[in-house]
Amino acid sequence: MGLKVIALTVGQLQTNCYIVFDEKHSECVIIDPGDDGQYISVSVLDKGLTPTAVLATHGHFDHVLAAMETKLVFKVPFMMNKDDEFLLSRQQVTAEYFLGVKVDPPSNVDLPLEDGGKIKIGESYLKVFATPGHTPGSVCLYNLEQKMIFVGDLMFADRTYGEANHKYSSPIQLQKSISRIKKDFKGFTAYPGHGEIFNIR
Repeated sequence: MGLKVIALTVGQLQTNCYIVFDEKHSECVIIDPGDDGQYISVSVLDKGLTPTAVLATHGHFDHVLAAMETKLVFKVPFMMNKDDEFLLSRQQVTAEYFLGVKVDPPSNVDLPLEDGGKIKIGESYLKVFATPGHTPGSVCLYNLEQKMIFVGDLMFADRTYGEANHKYSSPIQLQKSISRIKKDFKGFTAYPGHGEIFNIR
């Protein structure tokens, strides 16, 4: 049966949150819970799924605002690359600046997403592929058998790429990450952090 994907659009910045599940075992992970924690949680419960982890492709607030709520609801760890932990400490200030709203304190990182690591979902896995540039700790998550990859804000359907204009960003690293993804994952279905799903060419 393999992995199935439920795509939800959450928050003012229209972030894509993905529920990735193994239909046979009803296990799932929640990727990029950008906001609307109740909506995400109800979507999981309505499908009869059991989450094993909450994952973030990177630490920008619009991808993690509901991380604390979802991990507490389901009593599972929040996982993110530790190179982006510094962004969590800025979450409340940044969200108020961009959205004009006060938000809850961020979650801590319970377990790190490390390059080459595997996240088990039923009988399948998502593997971690480090793609720094947009942020220092940006990662993609992929399944080789089904040719699917969750790319966060690395690249988008309209052939644009993630921004690298922050002080902590690296345009050089970003271009290297994009080149690696295009080379190693050509033909994969890409699930981006915003916008439509697309195929990598």
